[in-house]
Amino acid sequence: MHCPYCRHGDTRVLDSRVADDGASIRRRRTCPADNGGCGKRFTTVEQMQLTVLKRSGVSEPFHREKAVSGVRKACKGRPVTEDQLAQLGQTVEDCLRADGWAEVPAHEVGLAILGPLRELDEVAYLRFASVYRAFESADDFESEISLMRAERAASEIESEDVHGAEREATASEPQPVPTG
Repeated sequence: MHCPYCRHGDTRVLDSRVADDGASIRRRRTCPADNGGCGKRFTTVEQMQLTVLKRSGVSEPFHREKAVSGVRKACKGRPVTEDQLAQLGQTVEDCLRADGWAEVPAHEVGLAILGPLRELDEVAYLRFASVYRAFESADDFESEISLMRAERAASEIESEDVHGAEREATASEPQPVPTG
């Protein structure tokens, strides 16, 4: 690592710390004054480079904003804020990093977008999925909507089962008797 002040090529690490919940490492460095350097201290941050392997075989660095820009088009005219889009981009990147990808295939980026986008806005999800999954007819939309409805119904039944069990447990508890 070259010193940013004097460009001396022999710097020394004084301290290393994990930062950003393990996504990067902060290193405190010094440029040795006794070996032709300037003696100044500086900090570097090392971060794992996430790359995307495109269908053409070309690799390029992952850019969260590029992923968000595709989602932004699907959200046009929908009640989705820029903050929500930024959070979705962070969620997608975190998901890809958590899965241990160093070089992620482009289609995995799209898959990582679909889940959080569906939770954010179902219409935007359908728009994005129609392009990503190459819907060819209205039948493809109908199939996806049917699947979404079935999953929503199953989720509501599961939620009712949990709340019903809670109500039953509360109802079976002994009630205090008023004294008077």
